[in-house]
Amino acid sequence: MTENETASQLAEVLLGKPAAVLGLILLGWFARWLLHRLIDRVVRRAEHGVLAGRSGRISLGNVAAREHGDAGTATSAAAARRGQRAATMGSLLKSTVTGVVYGIVGIMVLAEIGVNVAPLIASAGVVGVALGFGAQSLVKDFLSGIFMIIEDQYGVGDVIDAGEAIGTVEAVSLRVTRLRAQDGTVWYVRNGEILRIGNMSQNWARAVVDVGVGYGEDLVRVKRVLTEVAHDMWEDEDFRGIIIEEPEVTGVEMLAADSVNLRVLVKTAPMQQWAVARTLRERIKARFDHEGIEIPFQQRVIWHRDDRSGAAGDAAGPDAAPGTAGTPGASAGKDDAPPV
Repeated sequence: MTENETASQLAEVLLGKPAAVLGLILLGWFARWLLHRLIDRVVRRAEHGVLAGRSGRISLGNVAAREHGDAGTATSAAAARRGQRAATMGSLLKSTVTGVVYGIVGIMVLAEIGVNVAPLIASAGVVGVALGFGAQSLVKDFLSGIFMIIEDQYGVGDVIDAGEAIGTVEAVSLRVTRLRAQDGTVWYVRNGEILRIGNMSQNWARAVVDVGVGYGEDLVRVKRVLTEVAHDMWEDEDFRGIIIEEPEVTGVEMLAADSVNLRVLVKTAPMQQWAVARTLRERIKARFDHEGIEIPFQQRVIWHRDDRSGAAGDAAGPDAAPGTAGTPGASAGKDDAPPV
């Protein structure tokens, strides 16, 4: 407008480049906002279970709970878990989108102000390859964490067996999983080092109670008593919604050295198997005491004979009670005869 070259250059420096940089920043912010809105929409749909392959998933625990009139509780628990997983995935996608958009905008801004970005891009590629080789374990942890979240292998609040570490999940990130053991120990497990996961609190659980009785007991009677005790718990209002199927007495599981072991199986809601097993053992013990059914315990009789007191033992006569030749349970000396 002024036909002045200096004014034109000043306008380019003071107005043109700042306006272009500001435009790029605004464009990047708008792109980030738009992508975040799309992610939020997908997350909301996932929380309501309308994504493909999600709406038809009904756990066995939900079906059993429906038979007890507790379908609302089971459904709300499943919805909460689905919402938690969707929120986690949404947070991951938002972080990824923010990093990519800001990276692209940053490079475009540097190019706009006159910086040669070709060497920068080439260097970034070389550095990325170097980091990829040098941080393979970190990449492995991230990829494992992503797939664990996508596949819903476990979540916060689940009790899992991750190998050496067993406990309640307190936090799940892309790199590590934090567990709290029963004794209070906090375990930090790298996701890439987890080879297998045993989830003890997903969908439903089962209390396994083994009961030993003496070899002289009538097993038919014992099995009937166990069935009655388990059925009473099934009918108990305090356990409605906790025990989700009729308990089963499978019968004899083992012929041990000191007892005959029978097994009772009780299908329960997640995280309730241990409390149910403890209560069932208490009721079985009380009922066995009432019925006079013996729960055997390991016993051992030790005989010691001292050669120096052998005469006194012989003098006791053949009618003496066993063990009078020595002191039961005493340790033998160097000159004592071996136990008989």
